[in-house]
Amino acid sequence: MLLTNHAKERIIKRLSKRRKLELVYSSLLKFLESANEIRINEKIIIFTDGKKSLVCTRLPYKILTKNETEKIKKIEDSYECIFWGKEKFVRITTPKKFLNIITEEGFHFYLNKEKKVFYVGTTEPLLAITFRPAKKDERNFVMNSRAQQHSQLSIGTTNISPNGSS
Repeated sequence: MLLTNHAKERIIKRLSKRRKLELVYSSLLKFLESANEIRINEKIIIFTDGKKSLVCTRLPYKILTKNETEKIKKIEDSYECIFWGKEKFVRITTPKKFLNIITEEGFHFYLNKEKKVFYVGTTEPLLAITFRPAKKDERNFVMNSRAQQHSQLSIGTTNISPNGSS
């Protein structure tokens, strides 16, 4: 997941309280673990916990192949490199150092030379547009999904004596 400057500032304000890039992404990951996903349409996805919402859009991506990794390894500038696989981490480094970590093929990747951002992940890249308080519909969605989860839990029976406890 990539962050716009606006979304990064909002996450700093509402979640991480610190500007260090690793802390911003780690607080974002904690939020995403407990958040519900709402697909608005084919481009817009909202992650919400009922209190706060992260609004994201899909980015165009390519599947990483050996030829494309060779082109990327020629880039000498430092980029904000985001790895979104089994492990999730962010580093500011040259893409060639970052790609040495990746041994497999078939990852999604996105490169923006203007913003100096590079994404590699097992899922398609998303761009976080903003992080805001949840709207009423989003709060209701979370309440309904929690109610469904609660009703699916097994309910045990308890035998109670008609004379009270003994």
